[in-house]
Amino acid sequence: MNALAEQLVALSQDGIWVIALVFVRISAAMALLPAFGEQVTPMRVKLAAAIAFALIVTPAVMPHMSQAYAQQGWISLLATEVTAGLAIGILFRLFVIALQIAGTVAAQATSLSQIFGGGLGTEPQPAMSTLLVVAGLCLAVMAGLHIRVAEALIMSYEVFPAGQSILAADLTRWGIAQIAQAFSLGLTLAMPFLIASAIYNLALGAINRAMPQLMVALVGAPAISLGGLVLLMIVAPAMISVWLAVFFDAIQMQPGLP
Repeated sequence: MNALAEQLVALSQDGIWVIALVFVRISAAMALLPAFGEQVTPMRVKLAAAIAFALIVTPAVMPHMSQAYAQQGWISLLATEVTAGLAIGILFRLFVIALQIAGTVAAQATSLSQIFGGGLGTEPQPAMSTLLVVAGLCLAVMAGLHIRVAEALIMSYEVFPAGQSILAADLTRWGIAQIAQAFSLGLTLAMPFLIASAIYNLALGAINRAMPQLMVALVGAPAISLGGLVLLMIVAPAMISVWLAVFFDAIQMQPGLP
């Protein structure tokens, strides 16, 4: 009985250390996750969400983590787990930045960049960026963001295996690809506003050429602002839907770094 009790105690201690390692990866990712990691989200909510995700993810990755813990120990795994968690969080956060880029470009193209929006606890952004980010996060949460986050965290142990050192070259290449995708997505979402701005400036130039005495800037500035708001009302649902589809498709982490 004493030997059995000692084995159970040892197993429980190992299990606690494994859960702690999973929590380390998840808490590092939680600092950057959309919705969960926003600055306006209370710290207690973030902590509760990290603990909940750790309890969900641990049973799925227990065999891999137990083997890595038995081979390397807790201290040696700490750095790789933190690095993996930050990489996952950055992957998620880049899609929020894509919405910010789309809103900033759209606001700049329609002369609305001077109207700032707040409420997200970050640096001031154009009102269009704030609107798109809030709408995107709300839609993602309603579409099951917590489920996708749990799936991505479990799959991350195939992309970033526990105990395996992450090479800087591989991580850099992977990060550059994700950043390029975020910028491409942001500019693609803002393309209707860029096209409208190009048409507006061409028309304004033609009118100014035909009637030099007309103050086209005074006439055109209200027109482009009103047109930008109307265009936002029309295309915003499609923009958010496209962003959500690309977001959920991209966070399905595939084994191995590119």
